Amino acid sequence: MILSELNAYLAERQQVALSELAYRFHTDPEVLRPMLQLLERKGRVRKLPPGSRCANGCRQCDPAVLELYEWISEKSD
Repeated sequence: MILSELNAYLAERQQVALSELAYRFHTDPEVLRPMLQLLERKGRVRKLPPGSRCANGCRQCDPAVLELYEWISEKSD
Protein backbone atom coordinates (compact mmCIF):
# COMPACT_ATOMS: atom_id res chain seq x y z
CA MET A 1 0.00 0.00 0.00
CA ILE A 2 1.19 3.47 -0.79
CA LEU A 3 0.14 6.83 0.59
CA SER A 4 -1.77 7.77 -2.56
CA GLU A 5 -4.03 4.69 -2.18
CA LEU A 6 -4.78 5.64 1.42
CA ASN A 7 -5.44 9.22 0.36
CA ALA A 8 -7.83 8.11 -2.40
CA TYR A 9 -9.71 5.72 -0.11
CA LEU A 10 -10.22 8.44 2.50
CA ALA A 11 -11.38 10.91 -0.15
CA GLU A 12 -13.90 8.37 -1.45
CA ARG A 13 -15.27 7.32 1.95
CA GLN A 14 -15.10 10.75 3.67
CA GLN A 15 -15.01 9.19 7.15
CA VAL A 16 -13.23 5.96 8.01
CA ALA A 17 -12.34 4.03 11.15
CA LEU A 18 -8.71 2.97 11.61
CA SER A 19 -9.89 -0.63 11.96
CA GLU A 20 -11.60 -0.43 8.55
CA LEU A 21 -8.42 0.96 6.98
CA ALA A 22 -6.37 -1.84 8.52
CA TYR A 23 -8.79 -4.42 7.15
CA ARG A 24 -8.99 -2.79 3.70
CA PHE A 25 -5.22 -2.51 3.27
CA HIS A 26 -4.35 -5.77 5.05
CA THR A 27 -1.99 -4.08 7.47
CA ASP A 28 -1.55 -3.32 11.15
CA PRO A 29 -3.06 -0.07 12.48
CA GLU A 30 0.38 0.88 13.81
CA VAL A 31 1.66 0.96 10.22
CA LEU A 32 -1.20 3.25 9.15
CA ARG A 33 -0.96 5.81 11.95
CA PRO A 34 2.23 7.53 10.69
CA MET A 35 0.68 7.84 7.21
CA LEU A 36 -2.52 9.26 8.68
CA GLN A 37 -0.48 11.70 10.75
CA LEU A 38 1.27 12.85 7.57
CA LEU A 39 -2.09 13.43 5.90
CA GLU A 40 -3.20 15.35 9.01
CA ARG A 41 -0.14 17.60 8.80
CA LYS A 42 -0.92 18.22 5.12
CA GLY A 43 -4.46 19.24 6.08
CA ARG A 44 -6.20 16.45 4.17
CA VAL A 45 -7.70 14.52 7.08
CA ARG A 46 -8.42 15.07 10.71
CA LYS A 47 -8.66 12.60 13.54
CA LEU A 48 -12.04 12.86 15.20
CA PRO A 49 -12.19 13.19 18.98
CA PRO A 50 -12.59 10.05 21.11
CA GLY A 51 -16.21 9.05 21.51
CA SER A 52 -17.19 10.20 17.99
CA ARG A 53 -19.64 8.02 16.11
CA CYS A 54 -19.42 6.79 12.52
CA ALA A 55 -21.21 8.86 9.91
CA ASN A 56 -23.54 5.95 9.09
CA GLY A 57 -24.71 5.79 12.71
CA CYS A 58 -24.80 1.99 12.96
CA ARG A 59 -23.66 2.09 16.63
CA GLN A 60 -22.15 -1.41 16.41
CA CYS A 61 -18.66 -0.26 17.47
CA ASP A 62 -17.69 0.87 20.94
CA PRO A 63 -17.01 4.62 20.59
CA ALA A 64 -14.43 4.38 23.40
CA VAL A 65 -12.12 2.33 21.15
CA LEU A 66 -13.20 3.66 17.76
CA GLU A 67 -10.51 5.75 16.06
CA LEU A 68 -12.10 7.77 13.25
CA TYR A 69 -10.52 9.87 10.53
CA GLU A 70 -12.42 12.38 8.40
CA TRP A 71 -11.45 13.63 4.94
CA ILE A 72 -11.10 17.40 4.75
CA SER A 73 -10.11 18.24 1.17
CA GLU A 74 -7.59 17.78 -1.58
CA LYS A 75 -4.84 20.37 -1.24
CA SER A 76 -1.86 20.84 -3.50
CA ASP A 77 1.56 20.25 -1.98
